[in-house]
Amino acid sequence: MKVAALIPHYDHAGTLPTVVSAMRAQGLPVLIVDDASPERCRPVLDELARQDEVLVRHLPVNRGKGGAVKVGMAWAHDLGYDHVLQVDADAQHALGDAARLLEVARAQPEVVVCAEPVYGDDAPRARLYGRKLTNFWAAINSGSRQIRDGMCGFRIYPLGPVLKLLNEHRTGDRMDFDIEVLVLLVWAGVPLAWVRTPVKYEPGGVSHFQPWRDNMLISLMHARLFFRMLGRRVSKWLRGPR
Repeated sequence: MKVAALIPHYDHAGTLPTVVSAMRAQGLPVLIVDDASPERCRPVLDELARQDEVLVRHLPVNRGKGGAVKVGMAWAHDLGYDHVLQVDADAQHALGDAARLLEVARAQPEVVVCAEPVYGDDAPRARLYGRKLTNFWAAINSGSRQIRDGMCGFRIYPLGPVLKLLNEHRTGDRMDFDIEVLVLLVWAGVPLAWVRTPVKYEPGGVSHFQPWRDNMLISLMHARLFFRMLGRRVSKWLRGPR
C-alpha cells in the first residue's frame, strides 16, 4: 500500500507545520493543497516545501475544502499513490492516531478508514447538534447505519474506488463534500471502518466554517441525496426481485 498524507489548507499557517511534522513522523510523504490562502501564508508554505517528501500545490482560486481534497486525490493518483490519509490543517485531530488508521488500512486496503470523533467539554454545542442532525440525514440517505460521523476530515481513502465515484457523480466542493462522499461510497458498496479518536478545540482556534453558507450547502446536499435515494428505491422496486 502506497499512501500519502493529503492536507487541504486555507489560512492555517500557524498549525500547518505541526500537522506536517506529525505526518512525517509516521513516515508519510505529505501533499499540501493550498486553497488560495492569503499571501501571509506563503513563507510558511515555501519553507515546508523545502522539506524532504513534502510537496505543495497552490490553487489560483479558492475551491473550498472539498474542491481542494478532490484536486489532491487526483494529484496523489498521478504521483503513483493508491491511498491518501486526509487530515485537516487546523491540528484539531489527535494526529498520533494516524498510526491507528494506517494499521486498519494496511489490514483492509479496500475499506475507507474513518475517524469517529470523541468530543470533550471544549466542543461548541452548536457544532455537536449540527453533527447529530447531519448524521441522522446521512443514515436516512445512505439507508444504513454505517456512517457514524459524516463530517470528520480525518480519513484514509483507497483512491481507485473513490476516484471512480467522483468521475461518475457531481459532488460538493465545500464542507458538504465530506458527508456526501461517504453516502455515495455506501451506495457503491465500498466498506467503511471506524477508529474512535479525540478532537480538541483550542481557545482562539481558526474555523472557516461559515454557518449560513455551509449549512445551506449541507441542507441542499441532504435534499439532493434524499431524492436520489428515493429514485434508487423506486428503481429497485420496479425491477423487482431477482
